[in-house]
Amino acid sequence: MKNIFKIFLLGILVVFIISCQEDDDKVMLNNTSVSTLSVNKTTVVLDETTADQAALVFEFRNPTFSPSVQFTNAVEFAVAGTNFSPNTTREVSMGQNTFSLSHLQLNNILADLNVVPNTLKSIEIRLKSNVNPVTPFYSNVLKVSMTGYTPNPDLIFPKINVPGGYAGAAGYADWTPANAPNLFSPDKNSQYRGFIYVTAPNSEYKFTINQDWAGDKGDDGTLTGKLVETGEQNIKAATAGTYYVKVDWTANTYSSVLANFGVIGDATPAGWGADTDLVYNPSTKTYVINSIVLTAGGVFKFRANDDWAMKIQPAAADQTLASGTAVQTFFNAEGTVQGDSSYKVSETGNYRIELDLHNSAYYKLTVTKL
Repeated sequence: MKNIFKIFLLGILVVFIISCQEDDDKVMLNNTSVSTLSVNKTTVVLDETTADQAALVFEFRNPTFSPSVQFTNAVEFAVAGTNFSPNTTREVSMGQNTFSLSHLQLNNILADLNVVPNTLKSIEIRLKSNVNPVTPFYSNVLKVSMTGYTPNPDLIFPKINVPGGYAGAAGYADWTPANAPNLFSPDKNSQYRGFIYVTAPNSEYKFTINQDWAGDKGDDGTLTGKLVETGEQNIKAATAGTYYVKVDWTANTYSSVLANFGVIGDATPAGWGADTDLVYNPSTKTYVINSIVLTAGGVFKFRANDDWAMKIQPAAADQTLASGTAVQTFFNAEGTVQGDSSYKVSETGNYRIELDLHNSAYYKLTVTKL
């Protein structure tokens, strides 16, 4: 019995010693000085004509810790009064104590925060230092009044290039990635889509990124929609016309379908019985009907290949267009159209119709009364 008691006491002593050692191993992290952040302006009006120029210049001082630990920095933005929820962040290099953000970068930040363009908004900014994913330390909070602009979708959405022997006749340059039609990613991921116009059958093309030949991709030789970077073959457009092309850059897949558009509806001369075809204009890189009679009280929409599978329409309800004013229009194959909406005509007359399909993030329609 005495032996059992001794063993019990020894066990308690061992646990006590180990516990004390673990407590000794624990180190308290002290934030000995907080980070600071300053900016050169408190009001800024963003301008797309100087998109790449610095709009704000920041200076910061890192926090210090005892003992010294590694950490990362990011600058955090939020609409004033929201307690930084929601917010958007941008990484900050650890090798410097100043950084700048361009007009375009700040405009994208406002877009992330759902700030309406051309509206003055107070934005709060702070430096966030992460010692680990669950231990952030913050600087002082700055307030900057910002006015954003309606961005050019060509500048804010990722894109890949479609160089080929067809491009010169479409208003670009043959086999030149920096001057070729683009496929855009409206969701800002690896999936790209858009239209190319081909004037001759069996025209060849490939896919590139960053407007350069490095990393270009083509068909793997099976003609089954698979892309490869090494040993690739040029892709061929079997017939002349407009093609709707989709590429998953990460999954290395692509698809291409003929999509020649015309306008149809009871507002058009042929009614619902026939299409009036759009003609590609290489100088403007748009699809046009230079003159067509449209009748008041009627409607029209655009469809491809004289069929109803692919249509260009308003997003939802029927829409009456203002003469000469460009509006965003939508492609039903991309899941952006509700119902079977059409465009309305409010006044009978001759009209010019221009459909701009060069950017899948913002298809644009302009109807002008002549």
